[in-house]
Amino acid sequence: MITVHHLNDSRSQRILWLLEELGTPYEVMKYQRDAQTRLAPPELMTIHPLGKSPVITDGDRVVIESGAIVDYIIRRYGAHLQPARSSDDYEVYSQWLHYSEGSAMLPLLLKLYVSRLGDAGAPLSPRIESELANHLGYVNQSLAGKEWLVSNQLTGADIQMSFVGEAASARTDRSLYPHMDAWVKRFQARPAYRRALERGGPYAFAK
Repeated sequence: MITVHHLNDSRSQRILWLLEELGTPYEVMKYQRDAQTRLAPPELMTIHPLGKSPVITDGDRVVIESGAIVDYIIRRYGAHLQPARSSDDYEVYSQWLHYSEGSAMLPLLLKLYVSRLGDAGAPLSPRIESELANHLGYVNQSLAGKEWLVSNQLTGADIQMSFVGEAASARTDRSLYPHMDAWVKRFQARPAYRRALERGGPYAFAK
């Protein structure tokens, strides 16, 4: 059985949502961030040397990295959440899986870290804001006239990208991106998403 090593207020919440969408049995091992540093506890390093979440175990196999975990679970437990590999849609799907952490999260993280520098970080702010608007604008435009990112049906791409949409609300005014905002509200209303919140516990980005 899959065990999700779940850190509060982290990307691992989307792994719980994926498993709930699939109806795949799983267990949750919960970990709490340090209240001051907001870092993961050292116990996670006993699962994988990096000590990061999300990480899953499936029997003797350990899988890290959100995109790899989403891909692994869907290939083994729910291929209906990805387009056929022979289709053009699969290439779009694969792009979103990589784009989420490869590009979209960077300006969101930079804004968080640079904000902690106070005045020292001010010279970087215009460039960060420009990149943030660029990426969120791209996601927003990609959702224009659509309910979901690929084939107009829920896929692993939406689940992988969900943290980007949710984290945006903590870094900027998400209403500036109405298509993305509607998409976030749409997936947060899904029964499987709500069940994942019940399994995972308090999650600051569920708004």
